[in-house]
Amino acid sequence: MQYHSVPHRDQRSPSGETISAPASLLAVSSPNSGLTGRIHSVETCGSVDGPGLRFVVFMQGCPLRCLYCHNPDCRDVTGGQVTTVEALIAEIQRYRSYMQASGGGVTVSGGEPLLQPEFVAELMRQCQALGIHTALDTSGFSDLTSAQRVLQYTDLVLLDIKSYDPKRFIQVTQVSREPTLCLARYLHQIGKPTWIRFVLVPGLTDDVENVAALAQFVAHLTNIERVEVLPFHQMGAYKWEELGYDYLLKETQPPSPELVERVRLQFREYGVSVR
Repeated sequence: MQYHSVPHRDQRSPSGETISAPASLLAVSSPNSGLTGRIHSVETCGSVDGPGLRFVVFMQGCPLRCLYCHNPDCRDVTGGQVTTVEALIAEIQRYRSYMQASGGGVTVSGGEPLLQPEFVAELMRQCQALGIHTALDTSGFSDLTSAQRVLQYTDLVLLDIKSYDPKRFIQVTQVSREPTLCLARYLHQIGKPTWIRFVLVPGLTDDVENVAALAQFVAHLTNIERVEVLPFHQMGAYKWEELGYDYLLKETQPPSPELVERVRLQFREYGVSVR
């Protein structure tokens, strides 16, 4: 099977209809090809979605409509291409030596991988059985039962927290922050190694009080290994135009080095390790 490989994106989907509650996109089963799911693309040697070199699987479908999404074509749950766990595992094993030599592994991202929990859980289970490190890159917008299916086979969680201020969170994503914060607290309870990812957008997520509140929240979670402050950029803007979406951040510039350092310092003031 051939896969469409793409360079690393940042966060998730475009502005569109409001989705008020998380839901699971059930994977389907075929007696001939095993458990199947919908993927957008793969990246065979990713270096920014977890430790070492990673085989990154971008799942199709996302319940968020982030203003700065760099993969808006991941939004549609009926898009992408259908594949089996077995086909992906066969492809992953081709890169196993690179992953092992670099301390890397497999990262399942999206879109939102927790929309297809059965498929993702089985993919990660088979990876772990092969001794391959697994990471889940998620917005956390999921019911806890779906997340638990996947987390039992997850070595590291990359949890995107778009904002701490609840009104700003809705403005950025068009969904509530509560499922994300609920998952963050659960990860703390079970001691699951986690990296927090925060996209820094000037005039949108950079408010001093917003950052301080997020830093204070994260500081109380004992499982957090580090926070990644991800500077906003315009790399995905062309996709919005191609899809006919109105990209509201076209005039927004990337944060200055001074702003990035100010935000990183805010996290450090609460004793949080920052990259």
